[in-house]
Amino acid sequence: MLDSLYHSLDSTAFTIGGVEIQWYGLAWIAGFALAALLVPSLCRRWQIRVSLDSLLTIVIACMLGAVIGGRLGYVLFYNLDYYLAHPLDIFAIREGGMSFHGGLLGLATGLIIAARLIKMPLLTLGDIAAITTPIGLCLVRIANFINGELWGAPTSLPWGVVFKSPAAGFVARHPTQLYEALLEGVVLFVILYLLSRRKPPLPRGGYFGIFLIGYGVFRIAVEFVRLPDAQIGYLFGTGWVTMGMLLSLPMLLVGAAFLLYAHKTRHPQAGQWQESVDEQSTDDLPTDDLSVDDQAPADPSADEQPADDLPTDEQPADDQPADDPSADDQPADNQPTEDTDDTKDVE
Repeated sequence: MLDSLYHSLDSTAFTIGGVEIQWYGLAWIAGFALAALLVPSLCRRWQIRVSLDSLLTIVIACMLGAVIGGRLGYVLFYNLDYYLAHPLDIFAIREGGMSFHGGLLGLATGLIIAARLIKMPLLTLGDIAAITTPIGLCLVRIANFINGELWGAPTSLPWGVVFKSPAAGFVARHPTQLYEALLEGVVLFVILYLLSRRKPPLPRGGYFGIFLIGYGVFRIAVEFVRLPDAQIGYLFGTGWVTMGMLLSLPMLLVGAAFLLYAHKTRHPQAGQWQESVDEQSTDDLPTDDLSVDDQAPADPSADEQPADDLPTDEQPADDQPADDPSADDQPADNQPTEDTDDTKDVE
């Protein structure tokens, strides 16, 4: 049944203007999109704040880091001699060749950059990425299955698949791509997602540590039935140690270190610093530098004073004081001016 499903699938999803759009590329895009959709609800549950603008910054930084790191990781870990002889082929991503472990390092670099840009604790951002990353892992492994790559050893089990590539020998093999999609994707996501719902959430770094350990364990387990890349083969002449195992072992140690750190420090999850959120929110507010036309009109009540309170020049002749002959002797600087009343209105 699984074999029939595989042979009914095509690695090309559709064609636009003569350009073939592969399921593999769509899996990467869908993985980041679904992860981004999950982040807001996760932040609300943890009662931390991450603005929409900051979320976009995180997604772009992580996507660039994962793609660049994944490609460079494959070049360095799996086929360095070839790419040293053909350096321009490093940019031929459409021809295949991505490494999860390199992508993880690139993703971590993107997280560091994003955390500095949006002023958010790095470990909280890493925990969010750890919870959402298995979604993309699941989709990418399914795309590997559709492409008929990264197959396993021969098997007589009923779910064995005869892959189309002549290198697979036209014999039924373990669909290790789906094993990884199930373990590294579905199972790991369920574990981390359920843990994310606990109140209070785990301290900073706890989820990232669990992700590293979980992925390392599942990847090493699958490597026992997954065939290594032909250009590398088994390492150390053992007949069972693969590059995938070797690269996954440090993940167990680093993951344990993160868990120990989270347990000892117990720093609560935190969002963006309040100052950074205020800065972003005030960018959309008008400034105080209003033009004259935009300024609020003067209070009209100031001009509506009772007439009795206003000084007038029309006093009755009988009420006017007699001319003080000494007034002519006053210095000009001390004489009152007719603008005195106007000056009071301005004040």
